[in-house]
Amino acid sequence: MADHQFSRRTMLRGLGVTMALPWMESLSVWGDETPSITPASQAPTRMAILFSGCGYHRHEWWAKGQGKSMELGKVLAPLNDFRDRMTFIRGLYNAEALKGNIHSSQTGNLLSGAPLTAGGTIRSGTSVDQVVAQKIGHQTKLPSLVLGCEKANPSVHKNYSMLYSSHISWSSPTTPTPLEVYPALAFDHLFKESAQLGDKSVLDAVLADAKDFRRDISTLDQHKLDEYLNSVRDVEQRIERAGKRGEMQGWRPTLTGPNIPRPADGYPQDIVEHMRLMSDILVLAFQTDTTRVCTLKLNNDHGTLRFPHLGVDYMIHHLLSHNDTDDWLKVNQFFLEQVAYIARKMDSIREGDRTLLDNSMLMLCSSMLNGHHDANQLPVVMVGGGGGRIRGGQNLDYLEKPDRQMCRLYLSMMDKMGVQLDSFGDATQPLDEV
Repeated sequence: MADHQFSRRTMLRGLGVTMALPWMESLSVWGDETPSITPASQAPTRMAILFSGCGYHRHEWWAKGQGKSMELGKVLAPLNDFRDRMTFIRGLYNAEALKGNIHSSQTGNLLSGAPLTAGGTIRSGTSVDQVVAQKIGHQTKLPSLVLGCEKANPSVHKNYSMLYSSHISWSSPTTPTPLEVYPALAFDHLFKESAQLGDKSVLDAVLADAKDFRRDISTLDQHKLDEYLNSVRDVEQRIERAGKRGEMQGWRPTLTGPNIPRPADGYPQDIVEHMRLMSDILVLAFQTDTTRVCTLKLNNDHGTLRFPHLGVDYMIHHLLSHNDTDDWLKVNQFFLEQVAYIARKMDSIREGDRTLLDNSMLMLCSSMLNGHHDANQLPVVMVGGGGGRIRGGQNLDYLEKPDRQMCRLYLSMMDKMGVQLDSFGDATQPLDEV
């Protein structure tokens, strides 16, 4: 058996499969050269950026007060349990997004603050997640993980490419980062040597190595290993069940014309299960230290998702955003429930004296405050401790202050990921409070 205890990174290996393991007290996982109990402070900091397009209900996106007694608007109600772990930020904006005043021009540079090229030409800026990935990505199997629940739209809208509204992650000014919308392929990226579908279970492939490895760790870590492997199996089985119902996002017809009468309106996939699978994969990626940088685009700006499970099936997401109705509020809360689900799951994973949530920054943002294209201030909420460097329970308001560039927040986030830059986008200094 390979000497796991002295490996710089602890892995289980099988035919065509490499599985990174979660933090364990009896092993040196993140860089110690001799076996010891690794303090929680040495666990890596992770950064996840979640996005939902078209903003939120303009009367229900707000926070008042501080800490556990913070009052939240109805949109943010799913995060009530995390008020002392969250940071609500009001008033940041992206100056370049004000120039086009349409969805594409407000989204394509959301994570970079870069000028956009119109006329159907593609040119934006390298996004904050990919700047971090390019600096620290060599430390993990995957530099970053870029996930989505709605496929990209390559058309042009009002002189701007819709690729801008379909991608928040950009590897270079002219290259949107490849977006994985298939849960099975995203799962393969984490655990297989190459992204390919296969019949063999990831767990089956590493089972022999896991049995040998289990004998050399503490009883506490044996329980942790068992829980982790069970969570991997659960995701595998759910993906398999979803596949038997037919492909999820990205389904392609097998006929050139319909062979049945037109069915009732409705979205042709289980969007609830799709988002939960992607959320679980994000957590697994962080839990295994397969990557420390992830973006999850829950939908496109100017998107076409429908929400029959909410009883809101008469209009697509983009059109719903134009009016602040009770149905729009239901959709907003559904997206915030995904953030709460990820936060709760991360908070249940112990990493020494902290949790995975304590060691992470989970940020939700949108390209406009509400569906009326108001980008003078952007909706931002963060959950997590950023490796012990972010104080929770904060309610920050920059609306009437100078230097309220969104890119100042990115400078702060990059600093916590070990990436120090003198400037980014239109910002030259980080936010001191974050």
